[in-house]
Amino acid sequence: MRAALLQITSSDSPSENLDLLQRLIAEAVENGAGFVLTPEVSNCVSLSRAHQQEVLCLEEDDPTLAALCASAADHNIWLSLGSFGVKTHDGDGRFANRQFLISPQGEITARYDKIHMFDVEVTPEETFRESDGYRPGNRAVVAKTPFGTLGLTICYDLRFAHLHRALAQAGAEILIAPAAFSPVTGAAHWHALLQARAIETGCYVLAAAQTGTHKTSRGAVRKTYGHSLVVAPWGEILSDAGRAAGISYVDLDMGKVAEARRRVPALTHDREFNGP
Repeated sequence: MRAALLQITSSDSPSENLDLLQRLIAEAVENGAGFVLTPEVSNCVSLSRAHQQEVLCLEEDDPTLAALCASAADHNIWLSLGSFGVKTHDGDGRFANRQFLISPQGEITARYDKIHMFDVEVTPEETFRESDGYRPGNRAVVAKTPFGTLGLTICYDLRFAHLHRALAQAGAEILIAPAAFSPVTGAAHWHALLQARAIETGCYVLAAAQTGTHKTSRGAVRKTYGHSLVVAPWGEILSDAGRAAGISYVDLDMGKVAEARRRVPALTHDREFNGP
């Protein structure tokens, strides 16, 4: 299976982002991709909750999601929408940060709501309270495809090794890690975390990322780190997209998963312990 990771600079306009995604999906398919992956919040990057209330939709009413399901069917590909911001029926006004896996028939075969919320003060000028606008999920998800079993994660989940181990022990061979990483934490931790998750689990890690400066209609500016990464099950980096927008390709060899796990079968070596 040839996978294509889309590295983009999403705006806060879902219709603009849809046009970009459809164009890049078509280009990826022309270059042989049968599995296309997009970053976190592919439909809308915004720091304004008021703007999000205006442009985001319930999943069942989302025209951008419906159009991309149709694109997956038209191109006969698997499509991982790294995440969309979507409204929910929960009643507290918060959104879900939701990943969608779409089949070549255009059907949503798996959904995953980001579990870990990015509530941090990276610097005094760069503070995030994701849980103010998004409600956390509470369910880990694996999804079977003809080319391998996927474990679904989103961005800040990357820092929680136990989630990835649980996904691998539940059968995941490929970990999906879409992101909109901060440039500060990205430069410090992005590569090391992704390699660690691959090495610990013997999984491929596919991490499509947002990149660059996201200018919004309400004047706020957000920057993201880029460097969409593909890490092999033994831990070597197979592809690093740098900071430029574009497409990265990788040919997945699932025999590498079995080989890494045979060499170091750590997933079978858990032991109970006391303390601390």
